[in-house]
Amino acid sequence: MFGAFRASSISQGGLLWKARMKMDLSPTQKANIRKRLKAADDVVKKIHDSGVQCNALTKAMAEPTEAQMPAKDKYTVFSRTFKGYRKSVHKVPHFSKVPIPRTAPAGF
Repeated sequence: MFGAFRASSISQGGLLWKARMKMDLSPTQKANIRKRLKAADDVVKKIHDSGVQCNALTKAMAEPTEAQMPAKDKYTVFSRTFKGYRKSVHKVPHFSKVPIPRTAPAGF
């Protein structure tokens, strides 16, 4: 087959996933995660101080704050499919845009 869709070693192989395989995050990534968690804590605190009451706010207040979270919960998330049931947060699609659960299921 000729043209743009011909089979070649370059088009048939190569590095498929660009995310780093290591579980380590760079210091900048860690700082940005902590900053996002602190910003979310600040919003929850301000809403609570304003006197608003709802179930979502009650659940958010029950979650640990960024300062109370261990590093394991800040930088990793629970995953049934990964070895050790933990995967680095940078493996979560759009991890900087979606809320990361602050606690793992009981026993993990």
